[in-house]
Amino acid sequence: MLTFLLLLVTAGGVIYVWLNQHYTYWRRRGVPGERPVFLLGNMRGFAQRFHWMDINWRIYDKFRGRERFCGFYTFLSKALFVLDLELIKRIMISDFNSFADRGLFHNVRDDPLTGNLLFLDGEQWRWLRQHLTPVFSSGKMKYMFPTMVQVGEQLALSAEQQLGEFEAKDLCARFTTDVIGSCAFGLECNSLANPGSEFREMGRSITERPLHQGIVQAFMFAQPQLARKLRLRLFRPEVSQFFMDTVRQTLEYRKREHVKRNDLIQLLIELGEHTDETKAALSFEQIAAQAMVFFLAGFDTSSTTMSFCLYELALNPAVQQQLRQEIQSTLKRHKQQLGYECLQEMTYLNQVVAETLRKYPVLPHLVRRTTNAYNVPESSLILEPGTRVMIPVHSIHHDPDIYPEPESFDPARFEPEAIQSRHPFAYLPFGNGPRACIGERFGLMQVKIGIVTLLRHYQFRSTQRTQIPLKFSKKNFLIATESGVHLQMERLDIDLP
Repeated sequence: MLTFLLLLVTAGGVIYVWLNQHYTYWRRRGVPGERPVFLLGNMRGFAQRFHWMDINWRIYDKFRGRERFCGFYTFLSKALFVLDLELIKRIMISDFNSFADRGLFHNVRDDPLTGNLLFLDGEQWRWLRQHLTPVFSSGKMKYMFPTMVQVGEQLALSAEQQLGEFEAKDLCARFTTDVIGSCAFGLECNSLANPGSEFREMGRSITERPLHQGIVQAFMFAQPQLARKLRLRLFRPEVSQFFMDTVRQTLEYRKREHVKRNDLIQLLIELGEHTDETKAALSFEQIAAQAMVFFLAGFDTSSTTMSFCLYELALNPAVQQQLRQEIQSTLKRHKQQLGYECLQEMTYLNQVVAETLRKYPVLPHLVRRTTNAYNVPESSLILEPGTRVMIPVHSIHHDPDIYPEPESFDPARFEPEAIQSRHPFAYLPFGNGPRACIGERFGLMQVKIGIVTLLRHYQFRSTQRTQIPLKFSKKNFLIATESGVHLQMERLDIDLP
């Protein structure tokens, strides 16, 4: 018994010393920061009282205007929390080679769909990024545009069935599911006609019924190597199986029928056939992983942005009316045909969507990881290889020194003169530099088509069920509402197509 107690005390002492060393890491290097709590770090209240963006804002507000960066602890991992926009610019562009990795969780052995462009690092990421970039060129966008407009027409008809009070996020998610299904997979998902379609259910399962709750997800992304050793998975087995089966059937059909389409799956098929002396072709699992992540990113972030945009338009009727007038006048010049050039002419629409993404950037922060020792400019701090860096996007977007009255919805913030007056890295909804969102143009295009389609036929108002202000789910890393976006939809006196 005495020996056991001695071992217990010794083990406790070793753990205490290690924790003390860990949680004084930044202080010993002269980096300021909020005092951490053992085991929790700076994450007290996470997923219960606070969302990630609340914690980020607490740190940001405490040090903004005084420090360029500060120390941060996510449970048992540490990160440099960056507030200075010039330093952020260096991290994302000038010194990108030192910050090329995200250091996110992926476990290809047990969860092959995590082997995708979003999560991978190093040479695997570089090769994929280089070969996938062409699918999102302006030429490809023009090619996909008519397909998006056709889905938009279905959106208008489906909205007709939901006149009165409705939940905006679900309607928008059905629209973006059908768009990404058609443009990426070449499949008719029929989510607008059938809200219970399998694609829609799988999308809902990923975003609303994740395999793990917020605390476990935070651990997986804070300690990805340990999470891999524990053989944790990110996606539910049935979700992985659905996407694997869908991609396999699509590949088999196109090969059997000699079908070629100008879409993401076709490009992945060609990469799967690619061989040279230095790189192997994409495996089937790698093809499925890229297809899945583009589906996930394409439908969820865009539908969230669309629903937040409708919410703000409902609360700001003058903005809604000005946007509708621009839509109607531009369509009139183009004989009521919504084409690629027609959409580009809608400058106020650009401002409205940009302000939506400013106020609701979907991701609370961006993460980078040092690939080598890095001397932070204008300081004596040297970051060790593998150090995580956090860029608090939501906090920057709500900094009153950058955006006065940040909780107000004001599209005038994105007039050309206003943009020129701000630091270019004060707006980061898609990131920036080589690891910026590859699907930015695609996402913006489908959001704008959806907004134009709805506003030309319907008017939106708030109802008694509309949350003002919105309450966000504390268990979701993304910025999403607790109980949806409830609005009133009324038909304008305009015939549907």
